[in-house]
Amino acid sequence: MSREEKKQELAARAAWMYYVAGVTQQEIARALGLSRQVAQRLVSSAREMGMVSVKIDHPVTHCLHLAREIQDKFGLTLCRVVPSANLDEDAIQQMLAVEGAAVMSQYINDEQPQVFGIGSGKTLRSMIDALPWVERPQHQCVSMIGAIARDDSGTRYDVPLKMAEKMQGKYFFIPAPLYADTPEDKAMWIQHQVYQRVTLRALQADVAFVGIGEVQPGCPLHAEGFITDTQVAALNARGVVGEMLGHFFNQQGERVLGETDELLTSVLLESRTQRQIIGFAGSERKYPAIRAALQGGWVSGLVTDEDTALRLLQE
Repeated sequence: MSREEKKQELAARAAWMYYVAGVTQQEIARALGLSRQVAQRLVSSAREMGMVSVKIDHPVTHCLHLAREIQDKFGLTLCRVVPSANLDEDAIQQMLAVEGAAVMSQYINDEQPQVFGIGSGKTLRSMIDALPWVERPQHQCVSMIGAIARDDSGTRYDVPLKMAEKMQGKYFFIPAPLYADTPEDKAMWIQHQVYQRVTLRALQADVAFVGIGEVQPGCPLHAEGFITDTQVAALNARGVVGEMLGHFFNQQGERVLGETDELLTSVLLESRTQRQIIGFAGSERKYPAIRAALQGGWVSGLVTDEDTALRLLQE
Protein backbone atom coordinates (compact mmCIF):
# COMPACT_ATOMS: atom_id res chain seq x y z
CA MET A 1 0.00 0.00 0.00
CA SER A 2 1.43 3.39 -1.04
CA ARG A 3 1.89 6.32 1.31
CA GLU A 4 -1.06 8.12 -0.29
CA GLU A 5 -3.28 5.03 0.10
CA LYS A 6 -2.31 4.74 3.77
CA LYS A 7 -3.24 8.40 4.26
CA GLN A 8 -6.64 7.75 2.63
CA GLU A 9 -7.15 4.72 4.87
CA LEU A 10 -6.49 6.77 8.01
CA ALA A 11 -8.66 9.61 6.75
CA ALA A 12 -11.53 7.20 6.05
CA ARG A 13 -11.21 5.65 9.50
CA ALA A 14 -11.13 9.07 11.15
CA ALA A 15 -14.18 10.16 9.14
CA TRP A 16 -16.17 7.12 10.29
CA MET A 17 -15.28 7.86 13.90
CA TYR A 18 -15.94 11.61 13.74
CA TYR A 19 -19.02 11.87 11.51
CA VAL A 20 -20.79 8.58 12.29
CA ALA A 21 -19.82 7.65 15.84
CA GLY A 22 -19.56 11.22 17.13
CA VAL A 23 -16.08 10.60 18.56
CA THR A 24 -14.08 13.75 19.39
CA GLN A 25 -10.83 14.54 17.59
CA GLN A 26 -8.94 14.03 20.87
CA GLU A 27 -10.47 10.54 21.21
CA ILE A 28 -9.67 9.78 17.56
CA ALA A 29 -6.05 10.77 18.20
CA ARG A 30 -5.90 8.47 21.24
CA ALA A 31 -7.55 5.54 19.41
CA LEU A 32 -5.27 5.80 16.37
CA GLY A 33 -2.09 6.66 18.29
CA LEU A 34 -1.72 10.09 16.68
CA SER A 35 -1.42 13.68 17.83
CA ARG A 36 -4.60 15.75 18.03
CA GLN A 37 -3.32 18.00 15.24
CA VAL A 38 -2.82 15.03 12.90
CA ALA A 39 -6.29 13.68 13.77
CA GLN A 40 -7.77 17.10 12.99
CA ARG A 41 -6.00 17.19 9.61
CA LEU A 42 -7.23 13.69 8.78
CA VAL A 43 -10.86 14.68 9.41
CA SER A 44 -10.41 17.79 7.27
CA SER A 45 -8.67 15.90 4.46
CA ALA A 46 -11.44 13.28 4.39
CA ARG A 47 -13.91 16.06 3.71
CA GLU A 48 -11.63 17.70 1.13
CA MET A 49 -11.07 14.40 -0.72
CA GLY A 50 -14.84 14.03 -1.17
CA MET A 51 -15.19 11.04 1.15
CA VAL A 52 -17.83 12.67 3.31
CA SER A 53 -21.34 13.44 2.15
CA VAL A 54 -24.43 11.89 3.73
CA LYS A 55 -22.35 8.73 3.97
CA ILE A 56 -18.66 7.87 3.93
CA ASP A 57 -17.79 7.02 0.35
CA HIS A 58 -14.36 5.52 1.04
CA PRO A 59 -14.50 2.23 2.95
CA VAL A 60 -11.64 1.12 5.19
CA THR A 61 -9.77 -1.44 3.10
CA HIS A 62 -8.88 -3.50 6.17
CA CYS A 63 -12.60 -3.87 6.89
CA LEU A 64 -13.28 -4.86 3.27
CA HIS A 65 -10.67 -7.62 3.55
CA LEU A 66 -12.15 -8.82 6.83
CA ALA A 67 -15.63 -8.91 5.28
CA ARG A 68 -14.42 -11.05 2.38
CA GLU A 69 -12.69 -13.46 4.75
CA ILE A 70 -15.79 -13.76 6.97
CA GLN A 71 -17.93 -14.30 3.88
CA ASP A 72 -15.65 -17.10 2.66
CA LYS A 73 -15.16 -18.75 6.07
CA PHE A 74 -18.87 -19.00 6.88
CA GLY A 75 -20.28 -19.35 3.36
CA LEU A 76 -22.20 -16.08 3.43
CA THR A 77 -23.62 -14.29 0.40
CA LEU A 78 -23.04 -10.85 1.96
CA CYS A 79 -20.85 -9.39 4.69
CA ARG A 80 -20.10 -5.81 5.74
CA VAL A 81 -17.68 -4.77 8.49
CA VAL A 82 -17.56 -1.30 10.05
CA PRO A 83 -14.48 0.17 11.77
CA SER A 84 -14.54 -0.34 15.53
CA ALA A 85 -10.97 -0.54 16.85
CA ASN A 86 -10.83 0.90 20.40
CA LEU A 87 -14.41 2.23 20.27
CA ASP A 88 -17.13 1.74 22.88
CA GLU A 89 -20.42 -0.05 22.30
CA ASP A 90 -22.49 3.09 21.67
CA ALA A 91 -20.10 4.23 18.95
CA ILE A 92 -20.18 0.78 17.34
CA GLN A 93 -23.98 0.82 17.32
CA GLN A 94 -23.94 4.14 15.48
CA MET A 95 -21.53 2.70 12.93
CA LEU A 96 -23.77 -0.34 12.44
CA ALA A 97 -26.83 1.88 12.01
CA VAL A 98 -25.27 3.74 9.08
CA GLU A 99 -23.84 0.65 7.36
CA GLY A 100 -27.01 -1.37 8.00
CA ALA A 101 -29.10 1.38 6.44
CA ALA A 102 -26.80 1.36 3.41
CA VAL A 103 -27.27 -2.40 2.99
CA MET A 104 -31.05 -2.09 3.34
CA SER A 105 -31.08 0.74 0.81
CA GLN A 106 -29.54 -1.52 -1.83
CA TYR A 107 -32.70 -3.64 -1.68
CA ILE A 108 -35.13 -0.77 -1.18
CA ASN A 109 -33.82 1.06 -4.26
CA ASP A 110 -34.81 -1.88 -6.47
CA GLU A 111 -37.68 -0.85 -8.77
CA GLN A 112 -39.11 -4.37 -8.75
CA PRO A 113 -41.61 -5.03 -5.92
CA GLN A 114 -39.88 -6.55 -2.90
CA VAL A 115 -41.17 -8.21 0.27
CA PHE A 116 -39.00 -7.53 3.32
CA GLY A 117 -39.23 -9.68 6.43
CA ILE A 118 -38.32 -7.55 9.45
CA GLY A 119 -37.19 -8.74 12.87
CA SER A 120 -36.86 -6.71 16.04
CA GLY A 121 -34.51 -4.97 18.41
CA LYS A 122 -32.62 -1.77 19.10
CA THR A 123 -30.01 -2.32 16.38
CA LEU A 124 -32.60 -2.73 13.63
CA ARG A 125 -34.55 0.23 14.93
CA SER A 126 -31.48 2.49 14.73
CA MET A 127 -30.77 1.33 11.18
CA ILE A 128 -34.27 2.13 10.05
CA ASP A 129 -33.93 5.55 11.70
CA ALA A 130 -30.87 6.10 9.51
CA LEU A 131 -32.69 5.13 6.29
CA PRO A 132 -33.44 7.97 3.86
CA TRP A 133 -37.03 8.66 2.84
CA VAL A 134 -37.72 7.19 -0.62
CA GLU A 135 -40.83 6.63 -2.70
CA ARG A 136 -41.19 2.87 -3.12
CA PRO A 137 -44.88 2.12 -2.52
CA GLN A 138 -44.52 -1.15 -4.44
CA HIS A 139 -42.53 -2.73 -1.58
CA GLN A 140 -43.97 -4.55 1.45
CA CYS A 141 -42.69 -4.86 5.03
CA VAL A 142 -43.75 -7.91 7.01
CA SER A 143 -43.16 -8.38 10.73
CA MET A 144 -41.55 -11.65 11.79
CA ILE A 145 -42.50 -11.40 15.47
CA GLY A 146 -45.73 -10.79 17.35
CA ALA A 147 -46.81 -7.16 17.53
CA ILE A 148 -48.38 -7.31 21.00
CA ALA A 149 -46.34 -6.65 24.15
CA ARG A 150 -46.79 -8.19 27.61
CA ASP A 151 -49.11 -5.37 28.71
CA ASP A 152 -51.26 -5.68 25.55
CA SER A 153 -49.73 -2.55 24.01
CA GLY A 154 -48.02 -2.45 20.64
CA THR A 155 -44.45 -3.55 21.27
CA ARG A 156 -41.73 -1.00 20.57
CA TYR A 157 -39.71 -3.81 19.02
CA ASP A 158 -42.20 -3.91 16.16
CA VAL A 159 -40.08 -1.88 13.72
CA PRO A 160 -41.48 -2.82 10.26
CA LEU A 161 -44.09 -0.06 10.42
CA LYS A 162 -41.34 2.57 10.66
CA MET A 163 -39.54 1.03 7.67
CA ALA A 164 -42.76 0.92 5.63
CA GLU A 165 -43.32 4.59 6.40
CA LYS A 166 -39.81 5.45 5.19
CA MET A 167 -40.58 4.05 1.73
CA GLN A 168 -44.35 4.58 1.70
CA GLY A 169 -44.97 0.85 1.29
CA LYS A 170 -47.44 -1.59 2.82
CA TYR A 171 -47.02 -3.01 6.31
CA PHE A 172 -48.18 -6.41 7.55
CA PHE A 173 -48.00 -7.36 11.24
CA ILE A 174 -48.49 -10.58 13.18
CA PRO A 175 -51.65 -10.19 15.30
CA ALA A 176 -50.26 -12.05 18.32
CA PRO A 177 -47.94 -11.57 21.32
CA LEU A 178 -44.31 -12.69 21.01
CA TYR A 179 -45.07 -15.33 23.65
CA ALA A 180 -48.61 -16.57 24.25
CA ASP A 181 -49.80 -17.08 27.83
CA THR A 182 -50.33 -20.83 27.43
CA PRO A 183 -49.81 -23.49 24.73
CA GLU A 184 -53.58 -23.47 24.20
CA ASP A 185 -53.47 -19.70 23.79
CA LYS A 186 -50.70 -20.05 21.19
CA ALA A 187 -52.79 -22.59 19.26
CA MET A 188 -55.63 -20.08 19.16
CA TRP A 189 -53.41 -17.26 17.87
CA ILE A 190 -51.65 -19.26 15.16
CA GLN A 191 -54.86 -20.79 13.82
CA HIS A 192 -56.19 -17.36 12.92
CA GLN A 193 -56.33 -16.84 9.16
CA VAL A 194 -54.66 -13.42 9.35
CA TYR A 195 -51.76 -14.90 11.34
CA GLN A 196 -51.33 -17.68 8.80
CA ARG A 197 -51.44 -15.33 5.79
CA VAL A 198 -48.95 -12.87 7.31
CA THR A 199 -46.46 -15.54 8.45
CA LEU A 200 -46.63 -17.21 5.02
CA ARG A 201 -45.85 -13.84 3.44
CA ALA A 202 -42.86 -13.46 5.80
CA LEU A 203 -41.60 -16.97 5.00
CA GLN A 204 -41.69 -16.10 1.29
CA ALA A 205 -39.99 -12.70 1.71
CA ASP A 206 -37.30 -11.78 -0.82
CA VAL A 207 -34.96 -10.89 2.05
CA ALA A 208 -35.24 -10.76 5.83
CA PHE A 209 -33.45 -8.28 8.12
CA VAL A 210 -33.00 -9.56 11.68
CA GLY A 211 -31.11 -8.74 14.85
CA ILE A 212 -28.96 -11.30 16.68
CA GLY A 213 -29.56 -11.15 20.42
CA GLU A 214 -27.44 -12.28 23.35
CA VAL A 215 -29.02 -14.37 26.11
CA GLN A 216 -27.87 -13.38 29.58
CA PRO A 217 -29.26 -11.50 32.58
CA GLY A 218 -30.34 -8.05 31.44
CA CYS A 219 -30.63 -8.95 27.75
CA PRO A 220 -33.62 -7.38 25.92
CA LEU A 221 -35.89 -10.42 26.24
CA HIS A 222 -35.16 -10.53 29.96
CA ALA A 223 -35.28 -6.76 30.57
CA GLU A 224 -38.62 -6.49 28.77
CA GLY A 225 -40.11 -9.29 30.87
CA PHE A 226 -40.53 -11.85 28.10
CA ILE A 227 -38.34 -14.39 29.91
CA THR A 228 -37.81 -14.65 33.69
CA ASP A 229 -34.65 -14.80 35.82
CA THR A 230 -35.20 -18.53 36.22
CA GLN A 231 -35.62 -19.06 32.48
CA VAL A 232 -32.45 -17.10 31.67
CA ALA A 233 -30.48 -19.19 34.17
CA ALA A 234 -31.96 -22.43 32.78
CA LEU A 235 -31.18 -21.43 29.20
CA ASN A 236 -27.59 -20.51 30.07
CA ALA A 237 -27.19 -23.79 31.98
CA ARG A 238 -28.12 -25.58 28.75
CA GLY A 239 -25.46 -23.65 26.83
CA VAL A 240 -27.72 -21.05 25.20
CA VAL A 241 -25.80 -17.94 24.13
CA GLY A 242 -27.99 -16.34 21.46
CA GLU A 243 -31.41 -15.91 19.93
CA MET A 244 -33.13 -14.70 16.81
CA LEU A 245 -36.84 -13.86 16.94
CA GLY A 246 -37.03 -15.78 20.22
CA HIS A 247 -35.45 -18.96 18.76
CA PHE A 248 -32.62 -19.99 21.14
CA PHE A 249 -29.34 -21.63 20.11
CA ASN A 250 -26.17 -22.75 21.91
CA GLN A 251 -22.55 -21.85 21.26
CA GLN A 252 -22.32 -24.49 18.52
CA GLY A 253 -25.29 -22.88 16.79
CA GLU A 254 -27.60 -25.79 17.62
CA ARG A 255 -31.26 -25.03 18.33
CA VAL A 256 -32.17 -25.47 22.00
CA LEU A 257 -35.86 -26.15 22.59
CA GLY A 258 -37.55 -25.35 25.88
CA GLU A 259 -40.77 -24.30 27.55
CA THR A 260 -40.87 -20.96 25.73
CA ASP A 261 -41.10 -22.72 22.37
CA GLU A 262 -44.56 -23.95 23.32
CA LEU A 263 -45.56 -20.27 23.57
CA LEU A 264 -43.50 -18.64 20.78
CA THR A 265 -45.47 -17.20 17.83
CA SER A 266 -42.58 -15.87 15.71
CA VAL A 267 -42.06 -16.82 12.09
CA LEU A 268 -40.20 -20.13 11.81
CA LEU A 269 -36.41 -20.03 11.39
CA GLU A 270 -34.17 -22.93 10.47
CA SER A 271 -30.42 -23.53 10.59
CA ARG A 272 -28.41 -23.95 7.38
CA THR A 273 -30.94 -21.61 5.89
CA GLN A 274 -31.48 -21.35 2.16
CA ARG A 275 -33.44 -18.14 2.69
CA GLN A 276 -31.84 -14.73 2.34
CA ILE A 277 -31.57 -13.65 5.99
CA ILE A 278 -29.21 -10.82 6.89
CA GLY A 279 -28.21 -10.50 10.54
CA PHE A 280 -27.13 -7.21 12.10
CA ALA A 281 -25.10 -7.25 15.32
CA GLY A 282 -21.81 -6.10 16.80
CA SER A 283 -19.84 -5.44 20.01
CA GLU A 284 -18.01 -7.67 22.45
CA ARG A 285 -21.20 -8.33 24.44
CA LYS A 286 -22.87 -9.93 21.44
CA TYR A 287 -19.85 -11.85 20.17
CA PRO A 288 -20.88 -15.32 21.47
CA ALA A 289 -24.33 -14.95 19.89
CA ILE A 290 -22.91 -13.75 16.56
CA ARG A 291 -20.40 -16.59 16.44
CA ALA A 292 -23.11 -19.14 17.26
CA ALA A 293 -25.47 -17.74 14.61
CA LEU A 294 -22.73 -18.16 12.00
CA GLN A 295 -21.73 -21.63 13.23
CA GLY A 296 -25.35 -22.78 12.98
CA GLY A 297 -25.98 -21.19 9.60
CA TRP A 298 -28.88 -19.09 10.90
CA VAL A 299 -27.99 -16.18 8.62
CA SER A 300 -26.88 -15.89 5.00
CA GLY A 301 -25.48 -12.39 5.46
CA LEU A 302 -23.93 -10.36 8.27
CA VAL A 303 -23.24 -6.72 9.11
CA THR A 304 -20.87 -6.46 12.07
CA ASP A 305 -17.87 -4.59 13.46
CA GLU A 306 -14.12 -4.85 13.00
CA ASP A 307 -13.21 -6.29 16.42
CA THR A 308 -15.91 -8.95 16.11
CA ALA A 309 -14.69 -9.89 12.63
CA LEU A 310 -11.10 -10.22 13.84
CA ARG A 311 -12.15 -12.53 16.68
CA LEU A 312 -14.24 -14.65 14.32
CA LEU A 313 -11.28 -15.11 12.00
CA GLN A 314 -8.74 -15.79 14.76
CA GLU A 315 -10.66 -18.75 16.18
